Amino acid sequence: MKLSTSAIAITAALLSTTVLADSSKPVLTDRAFGSLFAEYYLPDGEKTESADWSFQDKGLGFGFELGYYFNETWGMRLEHSKQRLEQLNTDEKLSAERTGLDALYNVGTTGMYIAGGLKHLQFKGGDDGYAVNAGVGYRYYATDRVSLFGEMNRYQSLDDGFGDAGIKLGMSVLFGDAPVVAEPTPAPEPVAAPVVVVADSDNDGVSDANDLCPGTPSTDKVDATGCSIFTEKEVNFTLKAQFANDSAEIKPEYRTEIAELAAFLKRFPGTDVEIGGHASNVGSAAYNMKLSQRRADAVAQVLTNEHGISASRVTATGYGVNRPKVEGNTAAAHAANRRIEAIVTATVKEKVER
Repeated sequence: MKLSTSAIAITAALLSTTVLADSSKPVLTDRAFGSLFAEYYLPDGEKTESADWSFQDKGLGFGFELGYYFNETWGMRLEHSKQRLEQLNTDEKLSAERTGLDALYNVGTTGMYIAGGLKHLQFKGGDDGYAVNAGVGYRYYATDRVSLFGEMNRYQSLDDGFGDAGIKLGMSVLFGDAPVVAEPTPAPEPVAAPVVVVADSDNDGVSDANDLCPGTPSTDKVDATGCSIFTEKEVNFTLKAQFANDSAEIKPEYRTEIAELAAFLKRFPGTDVEIGGHASNVGSAAYNMKLSQRRADAVAQVLTNEHGISASRVTATGYGVNRPKVEGNTAAAHAANRRIEAIVTATVKEKVER
């Protein structure tokens, strides 16, 4: 059941020239086709050497196919062919016929396909019988209807075990029009959500409906209710003034600072001030206590009498020599300790800017 070397060579040549590429294959679903082909037939080598098979040898043939594609992958065909085979012991030709049905499987969009089916083989001067065949082919579509194909099959006898081979080259024509492929329904255009305009008259990011503080400045950072956000911090004012020795008279250069203290008190009406008077450690402690009190009273009277600060907000206290600013018994120390001091601290709220 050996095949001739010629069959192997021709098969190799067919497969080596096959180009696995998309050949612009048209739509095949629900389409019939017809084919005409020429064939090179190679009987089993043992038939060539057998008188029972009339020493039949390779030969040429031709045939036709009628088929139908169920879809892009599967189809079927009815085939009939005739061969004129050579004989090794004579110059006469031996006639043969083959008729059968094949299933077809298209390999994706490569142009390759696989065929397999059942055939009836009949040889003049030899036995006839049935064989199963399996083959592979390649189809190239020259147009949307016409294709060229090449195919190689092995025919395995079901009666005596012989195995023949055949190589076909042919042309096919698709019948009818390709089915209309419905275009996919486009997705509906998205419907834009209605734009809801929210009134915000002062442009602070809080709608008028929820704004408890309408009209806030655009520079203010606001809370969820639309009101300005404040932060607290401490501010203070410190007054320091020096006095001459054994004197409670305010020097002119300190009048401006006392006026600034009065302005601070007016700006922050919730604050009070204590004026602390001090003396240098010269003379008796009792005298210095009275002197420091006169110095504190002098500044307090300027605040109340000249600047209109309520006396209830001003406290004048003399500390004598009990709180020296500079320790020692030098002239510089005595000069530094002849003084009054007043410190006012207030807590203020400031707007937080955006």
